[in-house]
Amino acid sequence: MSTILFNEIVFGPIHSRRLGSSLGVNLLPRYGKWCNFDCLYCECGFNADGKSDKSLPKAADVKAALEDKLSTIHKEGGNIDTITFSGNGEPTMHPDFPAIIDYALELRNRFFPNAKVSVLSNASRIGVPDVADALLKVDNAILKIDSAFEETTMQIDRPQFHYSLENLKKGLNMFRGKFVLQTMFLRGEYNGAVVDNTTEREVSAWQKLAEEIEPREIMVYTIDRETPAHNLEKVSVAEMEEFTAPLVKKGYKVSVSG
Repeated sequence: MSTILFNEIVFGPIHSRRLGSSLGVNLLPRYGKWCNFDCLYCECGFNADGKSDKSLPKAADVKAALEDKLSTIHKEGGNIDTITFSGNGEPTMHPDFPAIIDYALELRNRFFPNAKVSVLSNASRIGVPDVADALLKVDNAILKIDSAFEETTMQIDRPQFHYSLENLKKGLNMFRGKFVLQTMFLRGEYNGAVVDNTTEREVSAWQKLAEEIEPREIMVYTIDRETPAHNLEKVSVAEMEEFTAPLVKKGYKVSVSG
């Protein structure tokens, strides 16, 4: 199994399918994975494979690394489209996440005021007030929901806590019109069971959920790199465009990445 771990606090810029020139920020261990989901498709691998390093970067170290990188890119005449918090797991799990977001916004305004600050999150901690406040401050709170059914979420995303779709929807009330819904479409097999969130039942329920939670924008994508679970398959751009067509007709901004 091949996995990708981000061994620096700040990495890139890299070209993102969805965000353009993206400067990544990893708030998780540099040589391990730390997440409260254990997704079948995670490019960082399964949680069990990444427990050798449990140390988190200090907030001061994150600020210093980000300031140094932004200053260097600025001096060299470079440009970035977004500062993206992603890395080796769920970024909102860092205990200083709210303060670090404030640092990032301050540094963005100083060096690249036209850039966005984005957070890729599984939305598991939007019920924590200071985390929610921080996510509402950034330009792109990109929150993942891969299925409108709890049983499918348990199968694909494998949350390591008591997952409740109803609680998630309640937490999203304050984000209406302000967040980006991100969904991974895939199909295949894992441990002898069919894995598929592209069926008519799944897609219909997902469309209804998207309308109910009212995202500002919708990003759908499929597998792009090797996954820790084998026998998973990409979904075509044409299929995903079909899934999202009813939402586009209703005025939602949608991007599709194959």
